Amino acid sequence: TTAIHYVFDTPVDKLVWDVGHQCYPHKIITGRRDRIRTLRSGGGLSGFTKRSESEYDAFGAAHSSTSISAALGFAKARDLRGTKEHVLAVIGDGSLTGGMALEAMLNIGDQKTDMVVVLNDNNMSIAENVGALATMLAKLRLNPQFQKAQSAFKSSIPKEGLLYKAASGARHAATHLVAPANTGLFFEELGFQYIGPLDGHDIGFLTEVFEEVKRLKGPVLLHVNTTKGKGYVPAEGDQRTWHAVSGFNVEDGNLEKKASGVSYTQAFVESLNEVAVNHPEVVAITAAMPDGTGLAKFAEKFPERFFDVGIAEQHAVTFAAGLAAGGFRPVCAIYSTFLQRAYDQIIHDVCLQDLPVVFCLDRAGLVGDDGATHHGAMDIAYMRSIPGMAFLAPCDTAELREMVRYALTEHQGPIAIRYPRGSTVLLEPKPQPIRHGLSQTLMSGGDVALLAVGPMVNQALEAARILRDAHKIDCTVVNIRWIKPLDIEMLKRVAESAQLIVTLEDGVITGGFGSAVSEAIQDIGKPNITVKRIGLPDSYVEHGTIPKLQELCGMDAKSVVQTVIDGIQERVTTPK
Repeated sequence: TTAIHYVFDTPVDKLVWDVGHQCYPHKIITGRRDRIRTLRSGGGLSGFTKRSESEYDAFGAAHSSTSISAALGFAKARDLRGTKEHVLAVIGDGSLTGGMALEAMLNIGDQKTDMVVVLNDNNMSIAENVGALATMLAKLRLNPQFQKAQSAFKSSIPKEGLLYKAASGARHAATHLVAPANTGLFFEELGFQYIGPLDGHDIGFLTEVFEEVKRLKGPVLLHVNTTKGKGYVPAEGDQRTWHAVSGFNVEDGNLEKKASGVSYTQAFVESLNEVAVNHPEVVAITAAMPDGTGLAKFAEKFPERFFDVGIAEQHAVTFAAGLAAGGFRPVCAIYSTFLQRAYDQIIHDVCLQDLPVVFCLDRAGLVGDDGATHHGAMDIAYMRSIPGMAFLAPCDTAELREMVRYALTEHQGPIAIRYPRGSTVLLEPKPQPIRHGLSQTLMSGGDVALLAVGPMVNQALEAARILRDAHKIDCTVVNIRWIKPLDIEMLKRVAESAQLIVTLEDGVITGGFGSAVSEAIQDIGKPNITVKRIGLPDSYVEHGTIPKLQELCGMDAKSVVQTVIDGIQERVTTPK
């Protein structure tokens, strides 16, 4: 990062980061040092690059494998304008496992566009990298000629631009100045001038290299080796844990204690493992997130039935479809925000063929510090519109365990379960057995019905108690359980007594669960019932603590109470 900013004239030259986790030194260098301690805090700096935050953030990033495509866009925009700025994409070897990165490289090699791709190779994604390309890079990194080649290249750099002269004179020449014979061939065959692998921690050396690279024409791939967590012993020693952390003590590396209680992720994988013992057809798939999804614990028990496909959500879903068509019961565990990347595969490869794939959407709803790019805000709206998809949401971890068991042993066809980050208090009464399409009524009474999805059940129950004790308003509270299919019989019963229905969901209300209820109320012939929808707004919610974001979005219990009171008042004052 230091060498790039020393050599290139940003923001005139365009620097495009991938994912954005590695952009913190970039933020410090580009005028945000005084605010760096606000990182990932409400009202503070984003944890990723963000165009509205700084002119130096040329392109927003948080989901992986986008940088090369975006950089090609900048380069083509430059060429169409007739200007001369340089364009660089910085991408990690983990992100290079994403198909979109390879699609972009194929396009660049065909276009012969002037631009630089810096491959930051630390042999890690969030966990260890997987795939044939990762294996190829590892072999190159371990080649005994690596140190010898670096030394030779260092001695050649100052001598009148030898790299520039060689690269402009013959194909492969730049590669052969540094890399052992036949290495880098993969990238060269894609149309890139390959340079590397180089020591990514030698700032002086890299500065000299970048000065030479600036002069090269056509696409260049500069391969640098780095150590994840370099310079901080705890991070170097446990790179998976330290991929993304909250607060910690700098002196000893002790992390802040996490909230107590069993998390949804833990409950999911424990239930999955219990079922898998007696069901050898159950297999599990993740897209480079074995720790985050909990599937690392499945992999320990059933290594031959676990598949990490790399950062390749599209492939993960269609791979799952193939396994299902082959007679297995695949569990595809992917964060809600990342499953968006495989929407066509869900429709075309799974649901259209009615294949029994179980989608487990971790981090559904608000996720807090990561902000707009990572909130699982869209899944209710994008999944409920798909024919053939069943969709569940547990109100607590005990109910999640039951839903996992049901999905794997009783349900036929595609099914999805969404659940939030963190843990929750177990509700009373304990969840009833899961039955297809049936909700659970937790409280009964009055002219108001609160229909809640997943973790919003807690807010509904708290609001109902406040309404009863402080305002003498009795509410029916329903744990929906099934987003799709809706419990129509329950809606009919509610419609016979309630004059006001309030829906609560931790997803966007546009096209979400509340919309489904409104549609159903019309369909059953009760248009005079008022339906109020509570959920995420039709805008992008920034980062902050989950309770604070719920308050800002009108999703906390206090806001629910006010929505009910306002709804009742509207019915009283509205002419019949």
